Amino acid sequence: MVYAFARISAVVSLKVEDYFPLKKRCWLRLHEKGGKVNEMGCHHKLEQFLDAYIAAAGIADDKISPLFRAAIGRTGKLSDRPMSRVDAWYMVRRRAKNAGLETAIGNRSFRAIGITDYLENGGDINIAKRLAGHSNIKTTELYDRRGDEVSFSEIERVGI
Repeated sequence: MVYAFARISAVVSLKVEDYFPLKKRCWLRLHEKGGKVNEMGCHHKLEQFLDAYIAAAGIADDKISPLFRAAIGRTGKLSDRPMSRVDAWYMVRRRAKNAGLETAIGNRSFRAIGITDYLENGGDINIAKRLAGHSNIKTTELYDRRGDEVSFSEIERVGI
């Protein structure tokens, strides 16, 4: 979700075949809201993570099956069913808690983190809009968190 600015519904609906090589890089085919299909090149780190996951899960040859699968209880095994948005939310919450994060975090947080990081590193808001699959730039701006941090030096400017 961070590297692709993807909605959770697009991520959990990915099939193995939706991660595919084209020339020398890998691509994702995201099935977005309204039946839109957004094909985009993968960040090199995303390629590494997906390659490792697919190899560990042993699903490389099962092209029409879900890429991200629901767990079978606490067995450490994956089912043949796709992971749901709710499953993903619970997983994210568990991982955040285990990592000691005190900030509330959910699936949408990753989309905002990716877009904000992209913009902080000199990315263009219009390109971010296209990558995120937004039809309106105002929607992309909602995910831009660059202005959220107010430094204590700014707060201390109050001179009363």
